[in-house]
Amino acid sequence: MLLLGFRAIESFRAVPRITDRPLSNLAESELPKMTDPTLAIIAAPKAKTTGIIYLLYFVTAMLGELCMKGIVVSSDAAATATNLTTHEPLFRLGLALGLIAIAFYLALTALFVDLFKPVNPTISLLAAFFSLTGCAVQSCATLFQLAPNVILGGSSYLKVFTAEQLQALCLLLLRFGSQAFNVGLIFFGFYCLSLGYLILRSTFLPNALGVLMVLAGFGWLAFLSPHLVISLSPYIQILGVIAEASLMLWLLIKGVDTERWRKQST
Repeated sequence: MLLLGFRAIESFRAVPRITDRPLSNLAESELPKMTDPTLAIIAAPKAKTTGIIYLLYFVTAMLGELCMKGIVVSSDAAATATNLTTHEPLFRLGLALGLIAIAFYLALTALFVDLFKPVNPTISLLAAFFSLTGCAVQSCATLFQLAPNVILGGSSYLKVFTAEQLQALCLLLLRFGSQAFNVGLIFFGFYCLSLGYLILRSTFLPNALGVLMVLAGFGWLAFLSPHLVISLSPYIQILGVIAEASLMLWLLIKGVDTERWRKQST
């Protein structure tokens, strides 16, 4: 920041004095142009910051999934209850990392609004609405996943239920959480479609990234049909990861074409 301040001071010193003559007598080339350099400074850091937040989201989300992997056995309530009791700290850590990942995605959404506002401010805000809704739904899904730890906590008021009933209830709540999480993915499908459209209409990011995001969006929309998800499930996740990871890596390594972003902003 200090270096930028010194450069700004030097740039002001280098500006020729223009007050000695009437403005009407000045050539256009003599007038100081502040807009273009300012936009050039703003654009690149936004892209890099977006890429870093994207990377943090990926890391926390993947770690959260690893912490919870294998704990829930979809066809065995007793085994699930045993795993939850045995690995409760690990399971809670996974949920906490999932919430942190959602927080990073909220920040990412805000950064994308600014990045794509020059392309189409209306679609940019609409995309943010879909993302915020998806994040809210998936945050609520965490409540269902936290409930089994309370049920298995051994509180006295739960003794009216048998062990088998408590185990079945835990698995039922976990499935509710999974279903709520999938509903959130539908909103992210619309988000990816909107983001893909903005990338395709932009001049500062490659169209290939936009195509991948559009395909990923259609993939997440498959969760509207449970039967379709069952048959396409592995491919949907792979496509979604490839699309978003490609966008993340491009922002981290290449950034955006600052000159084209600047022209589209004016």
